[in-house]
Amino acid sequence: MRGVAVVTRKGAFMASNDLFIKHGFEVVDSASPDFELLVYRFNTKSPAPSFNGNWENRIRSYSKGLTIIRADQCPYTVKNVNEICETAKNRYKTNPTVITLENCKEAQNSPAPFGTFCILYDGAIIAEHPISNTRFKNIMSKIVK
Repeated sequence: MRGVAVVTRKGAFMASNDLFIKHGFEVVDSASPDFELLVYRFNTKSPAPSFNGNWENRIRSYSKGLTIIRADQCPYTVKNVNEICETAKNRYKTNPTVITLENCKEAQNSPAPFGTFCILYDGAIIAEHPISNTRFKNIMSKIVK
């Protein structure tokens, strides 16, 4: 192992970088809107990791309908995704596609920097981290009239 990497965020849901910086981590990459990749290097000569980038090209694969990308990282996502799917079908008359990530390679190629959760609607990311069904309804009410 060359070091430890962590993704932080200035916005809601995730830890900010303050604690990590205080303990010797360094920012090595960033991604919109406010994600940062930090690393604590065990070997200073090792190359720094980076986000895969190219977000726009990966998002293009999800240009139609509602897609939920998730991993088994958090047990709450199962419940939330099931509720979101029901709401999407009943309230917004759309059948979501749910993609469960199976390995780190798939997470690294996610269309969003968070990697293990993302909701896209008609080619745009509408949630970059796990959200509740209530939050989903609030987002969709602004998009779908």
